[in-house]
Amino acid sequence: MATSLPLRISRSAPDEPTTPYKQYVYAYPHQKAYRLGEERPLLTDVWAGERLDALSLYVHIPFCEMRCGFCNLFTRTGAPEDVTRGFLDTLERQAAATREALDANGSPRFTLAAFGGGTPTYLTADELRRLCDICENVMGADLAAVPWSVETSPATATADRIALLARRGATRLSIGVQSFVEEEARAAIRPQKRAEVDAALSRLKEAAFPILNIDLIYGIDGQTEQSFQVSLDAALSWEPEEIYLYPLYVRPLTGLMAKHDKSGESWDEQRLRLYRFGRDHLLAAGYRQTSMRVFSRIGTAAVDGADDSNISEYNQQAGMVGLGVGARSFTTDLHYTTDYAVAVPEVRRIIDDYIATPTDDFRRAQWSFRMDDDERRRMYILSMLLEADGLRVDRYADLFGSLPQDDFPAQFALVTGRDWVREDGGRLRLTLEGMAWADAIGPLFFSHRVNEAMSSYRDR
Repeated sequence: MATSLPLRISRSAPDEPTTPYKQYVYAYPHQKAYRLGEERPLLTDVWAGERLDALSLYVHIPFCEMRCGFCNLFTRTGAPEDVTRGFLDTLERQAAATREALDANGSPRFTLAAFGGGTPTYLTADELRRLCDICENVMGADLAAVPWSVETSPATATADRIALLARRGATRLSIGVQSFVEEEARAAIRPQKRAEVDAALSRLKEAAFPILNIDLIYGIDGQTEQSFQVSLDAALSWEPEEIYLYPLYVRPLTGLMAKHDKSGESWDEQRLRLYRFGRDHLLAAGYRQTSMRVFSRIGTAAVDGADDSNISEYNQQAGMVGLGVGARSFTTDLHYTTDYAVAVPEVRRIIDDYIATPTDDFRRAQWSFRMDDDERRRMYILSMLLEADGLRVDRYADLFGSLPQDDFPAQFALVTGRDWVREDGGRLRLTLEGMAWADAIGPLFFSHRVNEAMSSYRDR
């Protein structure tokens, strides 16, 4: 692994977590740590020396049919056809510039792909067809030959869209249901009819994707174990290969935040109680927990069809190629993206600016975060420790020439002292209770530099 800057690991003790629900760590560092660069290096230089034979492709579609009350994603609702057409025109130009930079450094090969957002199936079937063509003909990703995930919603999982994705080889469809109880959906500012949800799931099952995932949320106002079980059992009745259980967060600039600022021990207690109930219910139903949020049905492709561990580790550390406004790209030394916002006016402005971006600007990294050995260590720990398989100590030592417990003694003293992490067969693994506190454990490993950048970011 390349080393560009001297190693400086902070030895300061982290603050003792007071809530299990600090922050969902889906990628490190958080996008709020990125800044508009002064150098803006050429992508040909950014990708120089990178391993190109195990790349992952992520395409961000920043459109939805509605904005849920808990959503703080980069997305716009109700985009007209001229905006989605302009977005795809620009994405094709960005793809060409990106592929040009990759080709300058070797022969790129994609082993994973994902369409996220937003809601990719907000695009029409014809627009999805064009998006697939861009990925295959411009980027060179063989979508039919790699694990390929697409996010959808009950309102947009229409027959023509689902048929198109099945023909093009999508292997995983993830549908955001959140709750099968209509009153709870309304409380989360996600109005939807149960009949619409069931009709969408019926179409997804008929398409026979290798992996169907259903997202559910716990911690909604008025939600109890009894009402949560209604959603759990409804999801289980469709026999999905995966079920994701998300704790509800109320974040700045979201619909729920505008209504009320939820906080305090009672809400933490409700979420933790519902989490444990949902976890136990799914484990008893034949699912394996692979992270705090992810439950995979034993004996299915979600468990048995896992990717080669070396490829998976590489894609978590580097080798992510992002397309579309809001998408992130990861190389060993630089993470880069476009501008990012949550507030509706800012999101619309940024999408308009993206569509108007000159092609030459896509040849350079714009908003970015420079990685060093300290940050790479933290990223590796977060990508492995928060998963059920845990952090292999020998693998960490091979990569970094040290032990994780020596690099981050205060953090590991805290998590082992709370019995959240134990050493097991050469791996550092979350305990059952540690898994419940994963959203508090992750931020313990954030660097001072990242925390400073995130705290100085102005929400917009």
